[in-house]
Amino acid sequence: MRESILHAIQNGNWDFEPVTTEEEEFAATSALPGSVEKLDILAERIEKGLPLWHSQDRLDYGDTE
Repeated sequence: MRESILHAIQNGNWDFEPVTTEEEEFAATSALPGSVEKLDILAERIEKGLPLWHSQDRLDYGDTE
């Protein structure tokens, strides 16, 4: 498992650099910005040592009914 920034801080690794991750290695989300679902996904990404953002993540409410 990748080390996350949270684990690095807990371990005192102040020189932490995350492993480069290609976007194909994790899924984008269509969760609404600011929603509990989106925050849960971002928290999960942090825990897994993944980047917070994916270029295909939903950015706005434009396609909301």
